[in-house]
Amino acid sequence: MIKVINRLKELVSLAIIYIFNCLPIKHNKIFLFSYYGSQYGCSPKYITKYIVDHYPEQTFDLVWAFNDPASKEQLIGVRKVKTMSLKYFYELCTSKVVITNFRTTNLFVKRKRQYYIQTWHSSLRLKQIEKDTEDTLPDNYVEMAKKDSRKCDLLLSGCSYSTDIFRRSFWYEGEIFEQGIPRNDVLFEDNVHLRHKILKSLGVSSKANIILYAPTFRKDNQVDIYNLDYEKIIEELHIRFGGNWTFLVKLHPHLISQSSELVYGDQVIDVTEYDDIQELLGISDVLITDYSSLMFDYALTGLPCFLYVPDVIDYLKNDRKLYFNLTDLPFYHATTINELLLRIESFDSVDYRRRLQEFSTSIGSYERGRATEYLLKQITEKCFNKTKEGSHEAV
Repeated sequence: MIKVINRLKELVSLAIIYIFNCLPIKHNKIFLFSYYGSQYGCSPKYITKYIVDHYPEQTFDLVWAFNDPASKEQLIGVRKVKTMSLKYFYELCTSKVVITNFRTTNLFVKRKRQYYIQTWHSSLRLKQIEKDTEDTLPDNYVEMAKKDSRKCDLLLSGCSYSTDIFRRSFWYEGEIFEQGIPRNDVLFEDNVHLRHKILKSLGVSSKANIILYAPTFRKDNQVDIYNLDYEKIIEELHIRFGGNWTFLVKLHPHLISQSSELVYGDQVIDVTEYDDIQELLGISDVLITDYSSLMFDYALTGLPCFLYVPDVIDYLKNDRKLYFNLTDLPFYHATTINELLLRIESFDSVDYRRRLQEFSTSIGSYERGRATEYLLKQITEKCFNKTKEGSHEAV
């Protein structure tokens, strides 16, 4: 019965889309969403912020889709719509540019004169993706991914290694934008003011040192694997680096409803529901992760990153294969808490920065902190300079 109802909803939505796709495209409208409307974050957010900060008001009509628009803060220069609503389909169908960080579904029926930008959600990844791990993915996802790639006009890449992955595994033969990832631009900026603002909102002293723990998810969605000995780690960080430390714990968005199951302690704050992981990376002094692509974003800061991978053998067998051996990465890794404490104790900043530089060279990094600027120049040239003669563009 549920399948029948969902199918009926899809057919009704497709009928609505057919009607709205007959309406004129508004030439300066950009439609954005992140993780299917669950957050205001990732590269679509930083593209939006750049437009609001650098272009005259009303140059672009920015529309964001959210599952719960009312829960989002007031966004300057942005109109909000609820996902899957009638207005959502109208705005999506009449936008000149569509930007997202995840695969689109069958309910985005792209028009010939629309320009679809897929930012993806990492500049580089450790876990294999798409065609490289096709045998582990559901058939319906693979079919959706293939259709999405056929709709895509521009795919963003953070490094030449990623470009190679996209060419091989993304079912995509179109243009790849090789200037970096917009969400990483913030990691090149002075984030002192942002740091104070975020720490204040979390009730943390601005003088605190911040360690962020941000692991990825497992197929079984169990959270026991994420429990750390926070007290011992904080003690070791104090011995090695000095200062007073506060743990921020951000589980993957898939685990928002389960984050409360972890056993926390003093000086530990659960920030799993915080929308923007890049902001948390930007204010952190140390990162602990596991197989998450966040390690490659955080590498741009030059600050210490440790990989805690107690289940590495099981993960490789049952979850995903990896693009790199852990020993080939510039980050220190550990499979037990005691080993992690030793890695912190023996951390060599000079050796670490050397390894980061060598790795950046080896992957051919495009990250220079200006990805959004260059992307907007391309969007303007390809989509908007040609349509100045009127406020609307024909289908």
